[in-house]
Amino acid sequence: MTIADLPFDLLRWLIEALLLLIILGALPSVIRLDRALSAMRRDRGALAESTRHFAEATRDAELVIARLRAAADGAGRGLGDQLRNATALREDLRFLSERAEKLADRMEAGLRAPPPESAPPAPPTLPRARAETELMRALSRRRSA
Repeated sequence: MTIADLPFDLLRWLIEALLLLIILGALPSVIRLDRALSAMRRDRGALAESTRHFAEATRDAELVIARLRAAADGAGRGLGDQLRNATALREDLRFLSERAEKLADRMEAGLRAPPPESAPPAPPTLPRARAETELMRALSRRRSA
């Protein structure tokens, strides 16, 4: 006996029984899906609230980043100004140091030269600066030591 030989009513009953088994097999999945959808509907308000809080936090973070960027730019400009000032001061100090070295060399050469015995030392025509006077004292102490 083949399926074609079965009476029409019996075939219909077999098909319906098969469909009933498929539906009963899918029923637990449908129940789980319904519960999950119900939970999502309940949590929709919480999700919307979380989304709103996230958007606010994002805006706050963007504002803080903008402030940090502005502060970093200001600090960079300030650092650049300080660097320019330091460079100018370095050049001034280099110039003064070279001048002081030349003056010290001249003074040392004058101290090493024997004084003329017949003529008294000539008074300086210009008053010496305080630094020159202190340098002379230091050189004479060094020479006598």
